[in-house]
Amino acid sequence: MDVPIILSVALIAGIISIGLAVYFRFLVLKEDPGNERMQEVAGYIEEGAKTYLKVQYKVLGIFVGVLFFVMLFLLPNMTNPGTLNWEQALAYLIGCMGSMLAGWLGMYVGVKANTRAAQGCTIGTKAGFDIAFFGGAVMGLAVVGVALIGVSIIYWIFQSPLVVLGFSFGASSIALFMKCGGGIFTKTADVGADLVGKAEYNLPEDDPRNPATIADNVGDNVGDIAGMGSDLFDSYVASIVAAMMLAAAFGVAGIIKAPFANVTLTTIGTSVFIVTPVVYCGVGLIASLIGIYVIKNKGSEEPGKALNTGTYLATLIYFALSALITVITILLSNGLGDEEVGLLWRIWGTSAIGLISGIVLGFTSDYFTRDDKKPVQNIAHAAKEGHAVVILSGFSYGLLSVVPPAMGVILAMTIAFWLAGVFGVAMAAVGMLAIVGTIVTNDAYGPIVDNARAIAEQGELGDEVIRTADKLDSAGNTAKAITKGFAIGAANLTVMALMFSFAEEAGITVVDLLSVNVLVGAFIGVVIPALFSALLVLAVQRNAAKMVDEIRRQFEENPKILTGEEPADFHKTIDIATKGSLRELIIPSIISITVPIGVGILFGVASLGAFLAGAILSGFVFAVFMSNSGGAWDNAKKWIEDGNLGGKGTEVHKASITGDTVGDPFKDTAGPSINTLLVVMSLTASIFMGLLLMFNGGAGLLGNLLTIF
Repeated sequence: MDVPIILSVALIAGIISIGLAVYFRFLVLKEDPGNERMQEVAGYIEEGAKTYLKVQYKVLGIFVGVLFFVMLFLLPNMTNPGTLNWEQALAYLIGCMGSMLAGWLGMYVGVKANTRAAQGCTIGTKAGFDIAFFGGAVMGLAVVGVALIGVSIIYWIFQSPLVVLGFSFGASSIALFMKCGGGIFTKTADVGADLVGKAEYNLPEDDPRNPATIADNVGDNVGDIAGMGSDLFDSYVASIVAAMMLAAAFGVAGIIKAPFANVTLTTIGTSVFIVTPVVYCGVGLIASLIGIYVIKNKGSEEPGKALNTGTYLATLIYFALSALITVITILLSNGLGDEEVGLLWRIWGTSAIGLISGIVLGFTSDYFTRDDKKPVQNIAHAAKEGHAVVILSGFSYGLLSVVPPAMGVILAMTIAFWLAGVFGVAMAAVGMLAIVGTIVTNDAYGPIVDNARAIAEQGELGDEVIRTADKLDSAGNTAKAITKGFAIGAANLTVMALMFSFAEEAGITVVDLLSVNVLVGAFIGVVIPALFSALLVLAVQRNAAKMVDEIRRQFEENPKILTGEEPADFHKTIDIATKGSLRELIIPSIISITVPIGVGILFGVASLGAFLAGAILSGFVFAVFMSNSGGAWDNAKKWIEDGNLGGKGTEVHKASITGDTVGDPFKDTAGPSINTLLVVMSLTASIFMGLLLMFNGGAGLLGNLLTIF
């Protein structure tokens, strides 16, 4: 099957993106890094982040190597039966390296941009914003550029979505390590810093006397930049692959079924629909580039408004450019039937619906986590009644916040399915992540300005500069909340598409809920996100306890730390967070791969399909609940610290710190990591499909025993 020339749009866009990422890196590094103290603090952060990633990549090297040989020698080759599975294994290796490269590049620029953004704040809001925004843009453009180049080249060479599936699996497996490990690291330090520094010694935010401060800043980089970048890289590639695989499967069947109209596919039509997801993402990248340019030149005295304007603008540009590329595709693809042309336009509609629903999801998360909205302020007022009541309030609002995004996903999925069947659902996920370059840029901006605020305080730049940095940081918190909403919605639509793709490949037409083996699979799937979340929260608890002990030890053994006469030992706290996070992420990572394979081997592929459905539904609830409740507790505390309800040092403030401490692992460790868990489990099911079909023809070792009656 010939590859349509229109695919070159995505490849060219990816190359331009990498070129601009390098250019933005140059712009950031040429800025003034500030005074000697600022550079010293930034050096600690950079050293800690690099040390963590170096150790993590060594562990990942072993994991990647083992899985590479498993895929090469144990999995049947679905594209060329009877030969070694080298194409998919090679693509897996490239996906791993691509994900690690994107994470490392973003983190590298992040730790360089923080002190420069702080120094920029001495000039004004605009100067600080520009530096931080360009630093975030390096991450955003690197993620999308590497993804598009990888997917385009691999498909161009091998012309099989099954090979591209290996690339996606590599990206996802790395993302799980990066997101879980980074989340455990950052919350280990954050919880320890809050419990001892704030609650016991009344130290200000980012006070250099607190031994966990630098570790917390390191965590922002390895968790929120490298981790979130890998997470969105993973969802982005997976959404593309799910749509490509569905198009290929329907091409074999010769028809795409949809309630609106069934479409008979020609050979030309099949090749066009397979590359359409990649092409649309290339167009989305161009829209993101224009949005980034406009944000820079429009002015940025109001950083929050500038970030939101960029998102809205990129969305509108995507609608126009994706419509234009649809016209071009039709003109270049001689031989397309009228039905196929109509389907192309309906596909454009599903991608637009996906992007709109993503924005709605993002701003729903924003509403439940912003300190100028009722939910957060009500939680803050609940703190007047004590520690237990603030927990109850945040917990309740977190559960309530699940409803609007669920309705958004349901609406998007329903309309997309009506227009183009399950392929439409997959394209809605592609649309939701089409402007991911803008989304990752805004997200990476957040931890950069968070670090900049800390460096401004530790570099003694004065109250006025710190207030400027706070203004940038406030916009960053909002951007991160919106990003998490996008990530959760996109991950759920993506894994639904992957589940449909898995069902097509496995030949599953109906999942019978009255079948015991199917119910067993669904029940296990419902439980896994709960187990996964528990393991991550417990990991933070155990490591935070060690961090608390270490901070108390330093204060007790060396009272001069509190007087500022001697520096705290930052290296020890960073070491605790590093070793603890890497140790704790092993079991969750193993679960994500072995449990789907185990369900498929024991109970069959139909049971595994039900397993994925159960995990998706419960995972959505856990992800939204934990991310939003954690964000709400955090901002309720900050609202009180701004002088409301008595301000810092009051009993109300201490109760809000308890809420924030509970919310930290919710919003930055367990909640966002569930997205990656769902994608990894779905990709594992598809990757190991050939192996699972070898057990009783896909019925599983125990499947027949459970269907006797």
